[in-house]
Amino acid sequence: MDLLKLKNSFENNFLGRGVLLAASKIYGVGAWLDRACYENGWKASKSVNSRVVCIGNITAGGTGKTTAVLLAATTLAKEGIRVAIVSRGYKRQQNTQGPVVLFDNPDVDWRSAGDEPFMMSRILSQYKVPVVIAPDRAAAATEALRRFKSQIILLDDGLQHHRLKRDANIILIDAKNPFGNKHLLPYGILREPMRALNRANLVVLTHCDQVDVHQREAIKDQIREYNDAVEIIESQHEPEYYFDICKTQKKDLAEIKGPAVCVSALGHPETFENTLTGLGLELKQKWRFPDHHYYTEENLHTFEDTRNGLPLITTFKDFVKFPDNWREILTKDVYVLSVRLKILGGDKEMNLFTDALYPKFSKIQR
Repeated sequence: MDLLKLKNSFENNFLGRGVLLAASKIYGVGAWLDRACYENGWKASKSVNSRVVCIGNITAGGTGKTTAVLLAATTLAKEGIRVAIVSRGYKRQQNTQGPVVLFDNPDVDWRSAGDEPFMMSRILSQYKVPVVIAPDRAAAATEALRRFKSQIILLDDGLQHHRLKRDANIILIDAKNPFGNKHLLPYGILREPMRALNRANLVVLTHCDQVDVHQREAIKDQIREYNDAVEIIESQHEPEYYFDICKTQKKDLAEIKGPAVCVSALGHPETFENTLTGLGLELKQKWRFPDHHYYTEENLHTFEDTRNGLPLITTFKDFVKFPDNWREILTKDVYVLSVRLKILGGDKEMNLFTDALYPKFSKIQR
């Protein structure tokens, strides 16, 4: 069932909107109870002997969280700090007993890890950054500390996960659609009420290149209504290169222009498609699937049979979910667009980001 289509159908009539609003109220009570249990000590949060930094959001999808985690991990690893990522492994197909560790382990694939953690592990392999997956993020953090003596643990998308204590929260806000209609799921896009912004040690506005300065300042004013002391920095997603998966080599962005097709299963596919258009591609076909879609051989045959020899562009998150025999179906001109998060404003803003990760590098015992 396509939940997005179902939600849209409910929004198109008065009764349906009433059902969604009632569901939002129920969702809000559940979220409040869960947090209250930890705040009042009815449930125990666990500390680990490592700095824990959460990179998350208060809305559902589309903020660019994964690229922020990648930027944080590479920044730390390049400084020689032992960093690990812990993640829930959303929508992984195979649930296993205990944490799943992605680190020089060829027997673990995206089905048991989840598509985003698996993608992060592949990208970070050159920096030897382990990714540990478990629904219980405290157990994952304990495993990371035991196996890798991690000095800093990045809690991926864990703002609403209260079992693991953290030292700092970095909250990402999508400048294109920061808070939706300001209602909780499923009527709105908020995972928590906006007052959750008071837990932020740093706010990163993403996709700032796609809105004007007046819109960005208005968003900052809204954030400061709930957290007047928090630092707010701006960022954008910047294409780096294309990766030719058939030839396993990088290609400069300028090398691919003109007609092309694309496929993605993302929270906001239009952002990916707009990026491609901005790079000089004329998209003749856009295949969109629900977020975290599992690709089938039939899907790939459709792409190959209807793209008319045009380049096929996708994302790393999508590529890792192609069937194992994808090479037998897609034989040439298939490219992954590599994108990175760029902190805007120069050294001052980048230092705010790194200080949220580790307040002062000299304080970290290496």
